[in-house]
Amino acid sequence: MLPLEQSNAITGEWLVYEDETQELVPYVSVVHAKQQALHQWLTVEPAQPFLIGFTAQKDLCLFLNNQMIFKADSTAAYKLNLSNYASAVKPVEGKMLLTVWHPSQQPNIKGFYNDVQSSSQKADTGQRPLSIRLREYVNQNPFIVFLLVIGLVYGWLRINFPAEFEALFDVRLAGRNNRLDEGFMANPLSSWSSILFVLAFSLSLALLIAAIHTNVQHIRLFNRLFPVSEADITTKIGVYTLAIFLFLVLKYLFLKFMAFIFGLEEVVVVQYREFIKTLLFLGVFLPFVMLLYLSMNTFIPETILLVSNVLVSLLLLLAVLRVFVIVNKKATVLNLHLFSYLCATEVIPLAVVLKLIVFSF
Repeated sequence: MLPLEQSNAITGEWLVYEDETQELVPYVSVVHAKQQALHQWLTVEPAQPFLIGFTAQKDLCLFLNNQMIFKADSTAAYKLNLSNYASAVKPVEGKMLLTVWHPSQQPNIKGFYNDVQSSSQKADTGQRPLSIRLREYVNQNPFIVFLLVIGLVYGWLRINFPAEFEALFDVRLAGRNNRLDEGFMANPLSSWSSILFVLAFSLSLALLIAAIHTNVQHIRLFNRLFPVSEADITTKIGVYTLAIFLFLVLKYLFLKFMAFIFGLEEVVVVQYREFIKTLLFLGVFLPFVMLLYLSMNTFIPETILLVSNVLVSLLLLLAVLRVFVIVNKKATVLNLHLFSYLCATEVIPLAVVLKLIVFSF
């Protein structure tokens, strides 16, 4: 039989205050989506550490019996020992009310957890814990399944589109552009085969970005771009895949619009084709990066996070550099007008994408 109460432990039993009844009632996410303050009754033993960890948006505040004990000065991950504040707070019937409040949005209560690892490290070495501690980990099963799906997709593409597959991924043909330029990439995204290759790349990159953001959410801070629950990794991968695919499709319209403004319509097809070709070629190596993530993330998560971020940055940077090199063969980029156009269509979007994907934490 499980105990009804547990000291120095935060639970998922959150409450909200209803003005009509003037009572605290159980929190229901669908019903109380606009509540900016969430509460929880805690049993605190001041003699024992009560360590919690959480990811907080800027200006998030914590209260203990209506006394503010914490305010986040920036969006980041935090750890707090509630026992340090319990001695200055008078309990109500042996309990204390923890309040999480944000002035402009509902707090991310899913990011709160008991910092068991830190508590264990601070405990005496000769003292054995009485409660069972469960090690926290990132569920990697969705990543494994999607990695297998990507392998099947590339295998299916190789069988059904052998000429296009060889032209894209055969390193011996890497310097021969005519075969691709005159083939299915003559006008990118104009054939089903090119669309399928782009979708395969989108899924591969989405898988890696989802792994990066899940890793960040687990060890550093809550992802601010798409606030999808860590447990729903499948939804996160689907959202990222769709976003990447739409970005690649809409980039062509963006280039057409900017080229019309700059009067450089003749470079649009070459520029877009080289960008897509480079991404597709480098994208075939992304599943190997995922294998590195799956095999080493448990042991060195910070290092794997850094390596993954660097590789994603290099992927996008090399695509932009390739565009500069190829366009320079058509017309020198030392031309200030052309250079300004490439900065507006390649460099600035690259900086924005890197900010959203890599440097948003």
